[in-house]
Amino acid sequence: MHEPQEPPGGIHPLLAGRFSPSRFDPSAAVDDRTLGLLLEAARWAPSAGNSQPWSFFTGRPGEPEHQRLLPHLAPGSARWAVDAGLLLVTLTRRHVDDTELLYSEFADYDLGQAVAHLTFQAQALGLAVHQFRAFDLEGLTEELAPAPGWAIVSMAAVGRAVGGPPKARERHSVARLRSGPWPPSA
Repeated sequence: MHEPQEPPGGIHPLLAGRFSPSRFDPSAAVDDRTLGLLLEAARWAPSAGNSQPWSFFTGRPGEPEHQRLLPHLAPGSARWAVDAGLLLVTLTRRHVDDTELLYSEFADYDLGQAVAHLTFQAQALGLAVHQFRAFDLEGLTEELAPAPGWAIVSMAAVGRAVGGPPKARERHSVARLRSGPWPPSA
């Protein structure tokens, strides 16, 4: 069971203040410098064998890339994601070209680390990130036509949040994280 908890003192304030906003300020643009810093943070994420099996398709309001993404948003995410200063499509390189040979069995994990680094950098810049999967994966894949071996995993909206984090957020306890899904030892 999830329990409403506030982050304890001692964890970094940027982590403690992180939340996924459901509203973005449509007037807050993500400029080229900021976009560069976000991608630079992702670039420095660790990866298995330094493979760096991630890529991002970016679109900001007013750009043709942004217009390519909007028709593929699910109605629920379209209500808030369109106001973000940046939409990101996250991709991972799972296979070598168009074969079934794994490029990296850790590709999705490594992509997650890159997105986490990007999220932390966004927080440091006063921005928020809302990661989501509420979009037409098949349609977006057809639209963007990633290179062989690459797969779209998720999307993220980045921008200035309207409102703050919820007063209490439900998180699993540390004890539950440590006890895990395995049976207790005898």
